[in-house]
Amino acid sequence: MTAPRLEINLDKIRHNATTLVESLKLKGISVTGVTKATLGSFEIADVFLESGVHALGDSRIENIESMYRARGPAPMTLIRSPMLSQVQRVVKYADMSFNTELDVIRELSSAARKENRGHGIVLMVELGDLREGVMPRDLGLIVRETLRLPNIVLKGIGTNLACRSGVIPDARNMDELSSLADSIESTFDRSLDIVSGGNSANLQWALGSSSVGRINDVRLGESILLGREPLHRQPIDGLFTDAIVLTAEVIESKVKPSQPWGNIAQTAFGVAAPVTDRGRIAQTIMAIGQQDTDPSGLIPPNGIEILSASSDHLITDSDGRLIPVGTELAFQLNYSALLRSMTSPFVAKVVKTERDNLAASCSQ
Repeated sequence: MTAPRLEINLDKIRHNATTLVESLKLKGISVTGVTKATLGSFEIADVFLESGVHALGDSRIENIESMYRARGPAPMTLIRSPMLSQVQRVVKYADMSFNTELDVIRELSSAARKENRGHGIVLMVELGDLREGVMPRDLGLIVRETLRLPNIVLKGIGTNLACRSGVIPDARNMDELSSLADSIESTFDRSLDIVSGGNSANLQWALGSSSVGRINDVRLGESILLGREPLHRQPIDGLFTDAIVLTAEVIESKVKPSQPWGNIAQTAFGVAAPVTDRGRIAQTIMAIGQQDTDPSGLIPPNGIEILSASSDHLITDSDGRLIPVGTELAFQLNYSALLRSMTSPFVAKVVKTERDNLAASCSQ
């Protein structure tokens, strides 16, 4: 089997998705399964839908088109504000899109009229993370203008937290979103189908709250694929953290000094961090690097410490062991490493199932 490769266990992803869908259903919250880290994998999209997610969400229209062509129609939401240059593709392949700009919504309306179809809009509200979103004081105006546009259906409102600035979803900001939904319905005599509270970072709040207010949707990707919550990257009880692993091959294994020698300048990726002298070490190099993944987001197997990486080499300390050239080592990933590995053409993607081995490695 070729290396490097992502090994994607569909049964473990199914387990993670089903567990979260069922847990959130008890709170009255549906799940939008986010596929953006999977490069529009129709196999993973199918697993999401089989597990009970009510729609698929992706930030790239290219991924939505790919899934549409591979598996046929399914509820699809573009979860990044559409580019003006792509509005025709958006209304053709996505049932809904998240929006913050009236100019874009007007162009979506025009494109939807040409396609003779409706297009759903979720207005995103800024609640502190300072990524996308309409300021709350401006929401009423944008709602009013959106409701006037032909072939556009206002489906709801949403917000996004913990992505740019790390703002934690909590009772305060979720209550504010609920209050905004109530205000819109009261002011415009219009019910909202969707109040989307956020992403995988919302899990701690949603599952730990006695009341979730008006929140009836969350968008989950990282928690399903990696079995971890994004706020502190801790494993989620009962989920697999190894549903996707990155396997790389050893191409050099030698005893070397731990410190470089000679005059030192910048590395290929900027200024190098200071190196602690630990004497001579068993240095193992894998055929993977910055061009393929985020090395800082790899979780190595026991006994392996990642020291650094260049474009094509991952340099590790193998704790005194000389690991034979050709040996393959499997790494778990964080979201950044997964995203970059999935989009690298140099990393193979291998989909597999292991129904008989699910219980063996499920986190307790």
